[in-house]
Order: sequence, then structure tokens, then C-alpha cells
Amino acid sequence: MKAPRPPSSADPLTYLFSLEQYGIKLGLSNIRTLTAALDQPEHAFTSVLVAGTNGKGSVAAMLERGLRAAGYRTGLYTSPHLVDLAERIAIDGQPVDGMTLAAAAHDVRGTVDTLLRKGRLDAPPTFFEATTTMALSTFRAAQVRVAVLEVGMGGRFDATNIVTPVAVAVPTIDLDHQRYLGTTVEAIAFEKAGVISEGAVVVTGETKPAARDVLHGAAEQRGARFIDAAEGTELRVSQHDGVSRVETLATPHARYGPLTLALRGRHQIRNAVVAVRLLEALETAGLPVPPAAIRDAVTDVRWRGRLELITCDPTRQVLLDTAHNVAAATALGVYVRELAPGGLPFVFGALEDKDVVGMVQALGAAATAFVCTPVATTRARKAADLAALVHEARPDVPVSVAAGPQEALAEAWTRGPLVCASGSVYLVGELIRLVDTPG
Repeated sequence: MKAPRPPSSADPLTYLFSLEQYGIKLGLSNIRTLTAALDQPEHAFTSVLVAGTNGKGSVAAMLERGLRAAGYRTGLYTSPHLVDLAERIAIDGQPVDGMTLAAAAHDVRGTVDTLLRKGRLDAPPTFFEATTTMALSTFRAAQVRVAVLEVGMGGRFDATNIVTPVAVAVPTIDLDHQRYLGTTVEAIAFEKAGVISEGAVVVTGETKPAARDVLHGAAEQRGARFIDAAEGTELRVSQHDGVSRVETLATPHARYGPLTLALRGRHQIRNAVVAVRLLEALETAGLPVPPAAIRDAVTDVRWRGRLELITCDPTRQVLLDTAHNVAAATALGVYVRELAPGGLPFVFGALEDKDVVGMVQALGAAATAFVCTPVATTRARKAADLAALVHEARPDVPVSVAAGPQEALAEAWTRGPLVCASGSVYLVGELIRLVDTPG
């Protein structure tokens, strides 16, 4: 039996969001059919893919910034968005405007309706398949020279894998989305490696042998050039108030520094090195990026919701971070202990498929209390259930439940002027809407 069609609507964005009912579906059949019907927009520009577990968005943002600084017209496709859907599709560093977004959604809806009517699609596409198609069409219409696309989940069967990238960045590989990708690092690495194309350049910051060996083997099999970002790199870094200052970064191609990384946290050092090495390697793909532009890539980039410190009034601040798996929570814990050695109260929300106990334990002494809140998605874990898991993991700290993110933030502030909010991209997005005064 065929899946029901999404409701007809005069508003193309309402139609688009209705596709969320089809959930997550890995596979390239729908995206191939969609892009073929649109005369294959993915062939109109050069593509760079960023795959992996953590750090994808940060590295994608750095790569786009460096390419733009080098004078190329750029497209950037990332997911999920924090506040507005337009964040996912950017041209030359700026999210597309509402009219462009609505027009792209309208075109995709019309294409889907035609394909369904002709029987060329068995079911409507997923939300991610539709937005990926919109991004590709928008980039073609804007005549971008190079597009940087963040892989959504996995890689081998991810909709972004419709492109043939000249370069692939894989910052890290860790356990996440095990329901779809496998329960071991090797299995997940195999899925991520599926985006490596023939003759591409592959740059990774991953050091775990189990994952690195899978990536290296896939690159070798496909005649791709494999670059370990740390190999042949000299790096000296100092930390001050959670900000990384690179005294020296020397690669086999150039020497950079001193420079201050725009993105906070020690884990961004690895991400920056991955971005630098990939930008250097793009010369072999006909996209030379000069050293000055590479500096801009790591010193003049913005990526919201990643260790973003927001001052809400003269006496209260919130540190927002989208960490939603154990590896990301570990990195967040390290950063919090550097910024506030005594730890911070946490506003915490998570989805049903996340390892809550593992995340909370990974935060360790960085968290002095948890205020659990529901978040606005059907995939969210109920706040009371979340609190029970948090208490199981950390019986030594206070755990409470709030009606929503705003109430949770207010309660957390009663414990101190600086609080951290994490556990879910959805939670960070909701809080940005509440306290959107970038700091």
C-alpha cells in the first residue's frame, strides 16, 4: 500500500514541513528521481562534502568561509536548522531569503506531485530529501562556483551523496544514530566512508585506528588521496577563558599563526586543522585557496549554538551547545571545566534515541545540577523520563523538571548567573529564540 500523500497547501513551506511525517529513510532512489526530474542541478557546481559524527557543521562553516574569502561564490547546506529553515541553505555566507526559500519549496512540491502522478515515485520524499533537492536547485540558480554540503546521517545512503565531491572532510567518527548506522565504530565508519568518490581528496581528524583504517581503506579502494590532518602538522596552542590561540600551525604546505580561533573549545582545534588541510588540498581540484583566506576560515567564522555564550542581561548568561551524543558531551565537559572549574547548572533536553546516561556521565563534574525540559519535537524524550535517567546517571546532583525551556532556564539561573544548556539541537534552537542577543 502506498504512503498517503502530504496535504495540499497554498503555503509551500507548510507542505515541506508536512513531509516530516515520513521520518528518516536512508537511500538514494528518491533523491535521484527528484534531481533527474529537475535536470540534475548537482552537476552545475563543484561540491565538497563533510561527513562524520561531531564537528561536521563547524568544519563545513570553516570551509565555506575560506572558499568565500578566496573569492569563490559559495553555497552552504547544513542541517538541522536552529531557528529558521533558511539557515540550511546559504549563498555567499547569507541564508537565502524567504521568497527564494518558498519558491524552491514550491518547485519541489510541483515536481513531487508530477512524479507521484506518473508513478515514478512510490511515496513522497522525506523532509531531508526535499530540502536537499531545494538546496541543489538554489545553488544552481545562484550560479555558485563551489558548494559545501554537510552530510545529514551516515553517508552511503544519505541524500547529500547525490553529489560527486572533489573533496571530503571527516572530522570525527563516534557512536551515534546506532539504530540506523550500526553499533560499532567500524560499522559507522563504513557508512560515513560511503561518500568518498573516485579520485577525491579525503581529510580526516579521526585518530581511532578502527575508524581511521576503514576510511583509509575506502579511499585506497576508490583511488582517493587520503590525508591524516595531524600527520606532518606542527601545532602549538594556548588557552585563555575557553578561547584557543594558535601560536603555530605549520603544515607541509604553509605556516600560519599566531591566530585566534573564532569557535570555542579544544575540539575546535582539530576541526580547524581538518579545514586548513582540506582547503590547502583543493588546489589539486582547481580551487586554490591562498593562506590569507585559510586564516579567515578559522578566525572569522561563525557557527551558532556551538559553545555560544550569550549575555541575556547584565547579570545572567547562558552557554549554548548542541552536544547530543557521548563524544560531544565529553568535549563540552572539558570546555565547561576550563571556563568554570566548579561546574555549572545545566538545562537539559534530549531525544528518545540518545544515550542520556552516557551523555550525563560524560559531562561529569562539569554539571552541578540538571533542570530537565521537554523540547518541541515528537522525537523528544518526556521531561520526567529524562529526569529519571539523569538521576540514575548522577544521583549525586540535584535533578528537577521544568514545564519548558524558558522555565528551565529561569530555574537554572537561581543556582548561578551562568548556566549551560545542551543535549539537543532542538533545545538550543528554542533557547536562541528566547534569548537571541548574540554574545
